[in-house]
Amino acid sequence: MPLIELPRALEDYFAFAETDPTRRGRRFSITLPFLNGDKLERLQWWYHLSPSEEAMYEGHGLEVLRAQAIQRFVRHIGRWLEINRLRLHGYEPIPRLSRQLVEPAIVDAQPAVAVDASAISTIPTWPLEKVANG
Repeated sequence: MPLIELPRALEDYFAFAETDPTRRGRRFSITLPFLNGDKLERLQWWYHLSPSEEAMYEGHGLEVLRAQAIQRFVRHIGRWLEINRLRLHGYEPIPRLSRQLVEPAIVDAQPAVAVDASAISTIPTWPLEKVANG
């Protein structure tokens, strides 16, 4: 089952914003709103554009860094969905988040490592005062 099942590209669901510029540069955010049950939640990605970066790329530094930030955010969302076994789906303007249906794995009846019971009895016990006192 795919992690993202949306009618449009994931980037089409992003909202973009910029904070007030400072001497150190400009800060931007990319936000992905989503519905988790009945709650509206969001994932955000922040990036910074310094004055020197803005001058790079012949005046196109903002577009280049924005494209890089979007790629990183999309990759981050994919990993987040995969690690947490979630998926984004739906045909509404705001995507829905739900759990992936996990197929049961076939469990092997044999243990991976054979353990000899006599070997376990020879393991020395740790003194309790060392456990309690560190």
